[in-house]
Amino acid sequence: MKRRDFIQKTAASSALLALPSLPLMGFSTNEIKQITILHTNDVHSHIDPFPSNDPKSPNMGGVSRRATLIENIRKEQPNVLLLDAGDIFQGTPYFNYYGGELEFKLMSMMNYDLATMGNHDFDNGIDGFYSQLPNAKFDFVVANYDFKNTVLDQITKPYKIFNKNGIKIGVFGIGIELEGLVDKKSYKETIYQNPVEMAQEMTRILKKEQKCDLIICLSHLGYQYKNEENKISDLKLAAQTRDIDLIIGGHTHTFLDKPTIVKNLVGQEVLVNQVGCYGINLGRIDFYFDANKNKSHAGKTIVV
Repeated sequence: MKRRDFIQKTAASSALLALPSLPLMGFSTNEIKQITILHTNDVHSHIDPFPSNDPKSPNMGGVSRRATLIENIRKEQPNVLLLDAGDIFQGTPYFNYYGGELEFKLMSMMNYDLATMGNHDFDNGIDGFYSQLPNAKFDFVVANYDFKNTVLDQITKPYKIFNKNGIKIGVFGIGIELEGLVDKKSYKETIYQNPVEMAQEMTRILKKEQKCDLIICLSHLGYQYKNEENKISDLKLAAQTRDIDLIIGGHTHTFLDKPTIVKNLVGQEVLVNQVGCYGINLGRIDFYFDANKNKSHAGKTIVV
């Protein structure tokens, strides 16, 4: 894509996302605070764009293009969080050769704020993941993995809180069950805990104790499993919990044009979003807060 066309397309997408929904139209512009959430998932070590002859994603993706897009959005919007929902590792020779070093360094250069862990982030073992952490200038959150008897004990966090323009944002992580997906030797004594129970505990802390205005779950559970009724997914997590505003998902490589809206335990809306895989798309969700911190939102997937 030519640079001029790329910039025009980006500007058009930004213009669409900048429109708050109707409930906030009664407030003057200076009373509305905007928080922009940018997110990726399942990039799988895809550093370069797809070649022009790729049958599915010709000339799409690539770290350089994503970095430019993120930089342009940050110039327009001062209150941005950049998040990743896991499976950063595995998928190209870059990972086979560098073991994750390049992925973490590039994410750090793009100023990612936070990420969670996917099952493929254990592909070089828990020790291999740990050895690359000095290259990550951002934290990892995962609330339902107990790393007590591993090298990651006290390294990852269950949640992290950000303050953006007077808005308090709590972000916690939820990981998929590793048994059956990952060799036991790779995750060692990591204990998997019930994701719904841990999500409820995280939201209790973030909403009741920490008084967060916005609560985000970085999940690697998967969007939906049609033939596995008992398997937990993002849609089920949204429906079985309360006080989560947004679930940013991964694992199932689900391409959504915009977030899915799910009603939670008490009938409140939860946004669930996922942007496919391989860095082809960048997710963007804008939250708007009025003077009383009532929120509205607009979301869209941006093609890289």
